[in-house]
Amino acid sequence: MLARVRTFANLTKPRLLPMVLFTGLPIFGMATGGWPSLAFACLTLLGIALAAASANTLNAFLERETDARMSRTQGRPLPAGQISPRVALRFGLGLGTLSTALLWALAGPPAAGIGVASISFYVFVYTIWLKPRSAWSTVIGAAAGAAAPLMADVAVNGTITAAGLSLFAIVFFWQPPHVWAIALYRKREYEAAGLPMLPSVIGDDSTRWRMLWYTIGLVPVTLLPWALGFVGLPYLAVALGMNAWFIASVVRLLRERSDAAAQHVFRISLAYLFALFLAMNVDLLAQL
Repeated sequence: MLARVRTFANLTKPRLLPMVLFTGLPIFGMATGGWPSLAFACLTLLGIALAAASANTLNAFLERETDARMSRTQGRPLPAGQISPRVALRFGLGLGTLSTALLWALAGPPAAGIGVASISFYVFVYTIWLKPRSAWSTVIGAAAGAAAPLMADVAVNGTITAAGLSLFAIVFFWQPPHVWAIALYRKREYEAAGLPMLPSVIGDDSTRWRMLWYTIGLVPVTLLPWALGFVGLPYLAVALGMNAWFIASVVRLLRERSDAAAQHVFRISLAYLFALFLAMNVDLLAQL
């Protein structure tokens, strides 16, 4: 029984879910009407998590054959034969239904609509249409991965505000250099799977330079929450320090041109996003 539960949990790509929730959490401290109740915040985050889990499960269902051709994904439940595609599809649709119903009950049609739109975009636009065809799928598909702040924003404010857009922008512009770092050191695997990732299309060096431009461009984007007055100087200090560290890691990648340097950028990108949103959350809590 426990093994079966673990299989279903692994379908949702659970390592990605905490970051999804973490990027939506600051919105509650930026709400125009003040902090909502703890119950409302927790249930809203649950609805967001269910939406992300649905999108990830449906993505796993659609990419099961591709996953079977890549060593880093061969052990996932579907290519490993731990669960049937039909059951996985039903599970993904069920999660999406639960998410929509919960967000609708909490905050009405707008919040539920953003949830449905994020799932649909990730499944139909990114997974089915873009990813098998375009190396730029990472850029466009980043919109789905950055949807959590928008869902939280609509839930607490009834509409998309500057708070939601600023956090959306941070996650949106962070994702391409994060994913391109993986694409560099997993280049052969993506080629074997038939997926046109940027290093295979425009070359490794051109990809590294684009990573640098994106990380430099992240500096003003990450300063938006401070410039708009949502957070204070502690967040500003962390943001400036983390941006310097992230840019330095990409400069090192340009110099070394190695898989080890690309893996280093990947690890720093995770620490970077976590530190930014941790600082944001701590700053907002300190304002209570």
